[in-house]
Amino acid sequence: MAGVVALSVAGLLAASTSANLILEQFEKSHTVAYGEKVHLIEGTINVIRTGETGPTVVLLSGLGTPAPGLDFAPLVREMRGFRTVIVEGFGYGLSDMTARPRTVENIAEELHEVLSKLGIRAPYTLMGHSIAGFSTLYYANKYPAEVSAVVGIDPTVPASRMSTGGTTDPAEVPAADYWWAHAPSTTGLVRWATAVGFGEPGGGSFTAAERQQMRQIASWNFGNPAVTDETLRMGGNAAKLQDLRYPDALPVLYFLSQDTMNQQPDWYGAHERQLANVRRHELVVLGGEHYLHWTQSKAMATKIAEFLRHGGTQ
Repeated sequence: MAGVVALSVAGLLAASTSANLILEQFEKSHTVAYGEKVHLIEGTINVIRTGETGPTVVLLSGLGTPAPGLDFAPLVREMRGFRTVIVEGFGYGLSDMTARPRTVENIAEELHEVLSKLGIRAPYTLMGHSIAGFSTLYYANKYPAEVSAVVGIDPTVPASRMSTGGTTDPAEVPAADYWWAHAPSTTGLVRWATAVGFGEPGGGSFTAAERQQMRQIASWNFGNPAVTDETLRMGGNAAKLQDLRYPDALPVLYFLSQDTMNQQPDWYGAHERQLANVRRHELVVLGGEHYLHWTQSKAMATKIAEFLRHGGTQ
């Protein structure tokens, strides 16, 4: 009996894998790409730029967000009067899925190179969601003259429980050694899960076309080598940033999720302590889940404009 069940499961997985491969090839050949490609020595990064006038805001996504260029769309639509630049790092959206080790140093260096190649004029505001709080913190200290303000969307801080996952930096292994993380995508399990609504963005601010493309990219990209490596390095990256603080004179605005605060009682306190030295900072608590920009884009855009207008940017 057990043998029959095992054979049945193996047959279903084989059929699912074959169907998934055919569907993925069809989708990739018929889906219209968004953004523009920036070529680095390490590979190609996809960037989405909107707006022709106003201060520049560079948006960075949270860990494993399948398609940042689409994920931030509701917020970008509300940010009239700004130039926005969404950078899909390696492993995200339509960027390359393999990369050198996902250390905070490498991620910041790549971001700096992308912005330089695009001719983005400094200073600009960095806006990071979740784990991108690591990148905004490191980048603002590495390139202080280029950052005029930081906005965090429920950002991870090195001292929080959310940042203690992962390990110290793993050994340098070939990307192929992460094949196991991509297996749910290869076998079609991610495709079928997203088809029934698993991981569907909340709120009503996405178009039907955006939702469909986000589901497709989630299926293509899940467990890719770059994001898997970044996940495994969370602990090591957090340790490097443990004692780092934003420059005293750099304005910082944090949006914190009430849902996250309910789950982690010290969430507000950890962020407050991180910004204790920053002369001009604000912590704004909004109702909703960790992806606040899905449902609170209008309130966030209004507050961002107010904060940056009063000394947060040039």
